[in-house]
Amino acid sequence: MQWESCRSRTSGHKPTFTRAANAHEKRYHGGTGRGQAVPHRDQRQAPETAAPRAAGPLSVSDAARAVVCQPLLETLRLGSAAWDRLLERSPAASPFASWAWHWAWAHSAPPDDLNASYAVLLHGAGGVLEALLPVAVRRVTFRRREVTALTWAIGELGCPDHLDVLALPEADLAAVVPALKALSWDVVFLSNLAAEAPNALQLGAALTRHGCAVRREALWTSPYVELPSSWEEYLASLSPTRRQGIRRAERVLKRDHSVVVTDYSTERLEEGWRHLVALHEQRWAGAGTFSDPRVEQLHRCFTEEVARRQQLWLTTLDVDGEPAAAWYGFADRDTVYFYQSGRDPRRAHQSVGVVLMASMIRRAIERGYRRFDFLRGDEAYKTRWTTSQRCTFELVAFRPGWGGQWLRGLDAVGRLGDRLLPRNPSERVRSEPARA
Repeated sequence: MQWESCRSRTSGHKPTFTRAANAHEKRYHGGTGRGQAVPHRDQRQAPETAAPRAAGPLSVSDAARAVVCQPLLETLRLGSAAWDRLLERSPAASPFASWAWHWAWAHSAPPDDLNASYAVLLHGAGGVLEALLPVAVRRVTFRRREVTALTWAIGELGCPDHLDVLALPEADLAAVVPALKALSWDVVFLSNLAAEAPNALQLGAALTRHGCAVRREALWTSPYVELPSSWEEYLASLSPTRRQGIRRAERVLKRDHSVVVTDYSTERLEEGWRHLVALHEQRWAGAGTFSDPRVEQLHRCFTEEVARRQQLWLTTLDVDGEPAAAWYGFADRDTVYFYQSGRDPRRAHQSVGVVLMASMIRRAIERGYRRFDFLRGDEAYKTRWTTSQRCTFELVAFRPGWGGQWLRGLDAVGRLGDRLLPRNPSERVRSEPARA
C-alpha cells in the first residue's frame, strides 16, 4: 500500500450533516457504526449510530460565555492550534485526546459514525476556547437493552487510553451541561479516563447537580515506569535475575552479531511502518492489531502527524543488516507511550524484543523523560519491566426522569450480578487484539 498523506485526503472526505430548518437546531441521522464497540464487563456493543428523539440547540450563550455544538469534522478542519493549546493545559490527558488522534480517526471511521460525531465548545471572555468535548450519539447495547448513549466520538477504535475532557483550569464545565442535555441520550459513557482526570470529574459533578445519577468504575490496569535519572538506577530497581537477564541478552546479541537501532521519521516513515506491520504480523501469525484495515489506516494517519511534530518513536532493531524487532510509540510532554511492537519469531531465542525495549527505556531516561507508559493491559511482558500500575476508569451518567431511573435500576442489578459472578477484566469484549 502506498503511503498517502491524510492531509491530501481532506478535500475528498466530506461527510454531510443535515441541519434543521431552524438555524439554531441540528438533527442527527442514524446509521451503522461498525467497529465502535465499548469493551466492558456488561458487554455493551455499538451496532449503529443513534437517531435522537429531538433536535438539540446548536448554541447556548450568556453574557460571559458561549457554548457551541457543531459537527466534529468542522472543528477538526479549523486546525490543531486551539485544540492542542487545551491539551497542553489538561495534564491528565494523553495524545489520544489530541487533534492528531481525532483527525486520524476521522479518516478511518465509517461515514455514519462520523456523521453522528460533534464537538461541544465552550468559549469564554473574548472568544477564548476554554473547553472542548468531542462526542457522539450512538445506539448501544447496555445490560442487554438497546439504549441511546453519548460517548467519546473516537469510541474504542485503536484502544485510546488516559482520556480527559480538554479544558483550561479556570473553565466552568457546568456551562456545557445544558448543551449536552439538549442532545438526545439515555446514558453517558465516558470511558478510558485517566486515573486522575480532574476535568471529567468536574463534568460529572456538574451533571449530578443537573439531576443526573453519576457513577464511576475502574476499567484497565496500565503499567508504567517512573523514570530515574540514569539507566543503572533503573536496572537497580529490578530483581537481580531480571537485571542480569537484560544485561546478558544485550551482551550476547552484540557479541555475536552486528546490532543497529534504526529510527524512522518523516523521510522514512513508510519504510519503518512496513517493517513494524510485517514483524508484528509475524509475531502474531497474521492475527495482530493491524490486521484490521481501519486500525492501520488510523495509525498511518496518526503517525504522519506525530512524525511531523517530532514526537514519533518508530524504531527497528537490525541484526546483521535485517530488522529483527520493531517498536512503535510516541512522546508527549514528560511521557513516552509504548503502543505496539513486533519481532521475528526466528530470533525469539535471542531476546531481540527485550533488547529493543531496554534500548527504548534507556533512551527515554537519557532524553530526560519522567514516565514510560505501557498503556492498558497487565500482560506479563509489561510487568517484568515495572511493578507500578494505575487504572483507567469510566464515568457513567443516567439522564433524569423515569427512563434514566429504569436504566439505573437495571444497572444496579447487573452490577450486583458482576460482584456475585466476577469476571476477569481480560475477558471484556475488545474491538481488536490486545497490544503486545
